Amino acid sequence: MRQRPLLLPSDPLAPFPPVHEALLEPDGLLAVGGDLEPQRLLNAYRHGIFPWFSKGQPILWWSPDPRMLFRSDRVHLSSRFRRALRASIWEAHADTAFEQVIDACAAAPRAGQRGTWITQEMQTAYVELHRLGHAHSVEIFEGDRLVGGIYGIAVGRMFFGESMFSARNGGSKVALAALARQLRAWNWPLIDAQVANDHLLSLGAETWSRARFIRAIARLTQQPGRIGLWTQPFGRVPASRLADVIAFDQDGG
Repeated sequence: MRQRPLLLPSDPLAPFPPVHEALLEPDGLLAVGGDLEPQRLLNAYRHGIFPWFSKGQPILWWSPDPRMLFRSDRVHLSSRFRRALRASIWEAHADTAFEQVIDACAAAPRAGQRGTWITQEMQTAYVELHRLGHAHSVEIFEGDRLVGGIYGIAVGRMFFGESMFSARNGGSKVALAALARQLRAWNWPLIDAQVANDHLLSLGAETWSRARFIRAIARLTQQPGRIGLWTQPFGRVPASRLADVIAFDQDGG
């Protein structure tokens, strides 16, 4: 593996290398080191870069090609799931349990993975971004019980999804649907999903070339966004309402 540029922790405003210099193998590895200060993280997301590393590794920065994303008006849920959703008592909130969501995402088992990439260092950094009004969560509750959620970073009119979890079957799907519903209402067209997997594809995600993705976010991240808590503008959304407001597949599955 070719040596990657080393970022120094003493300068969180230092620019990243151009994303076209990322490795092909492993796909998208761009730089090593630095820190997880808010300025560096926000600068990374603006340029289509995100941190992803395991405990004991240095901070690794990535910009894969292709890139996986959702259009906020094309999230898919199956007909069977929609039927169950219409009778659901779940409710979606935003930014009421950010730390619980990131803890649950860190603890969630992942197929083919041992441990988690959401290290304590990562959790601390994203909690700070949440405190500053840049990181947000959508939570799904059954009464007082958190049954699913998703969190990510908002820059301008672009949402960069980081992780989601389900404590009950379908909890993460409902969180994604609720997020997409709100972003569509705000005219935010895209949700970054980073790297392709079959589960995301089944929910309507698509792959774009990195160049196309970078062009899109260059425009969206420069537009006025929503810094601060999303709790009030998001409101409390009954999950049953989500059964008919998202673009769904028609395969009956």
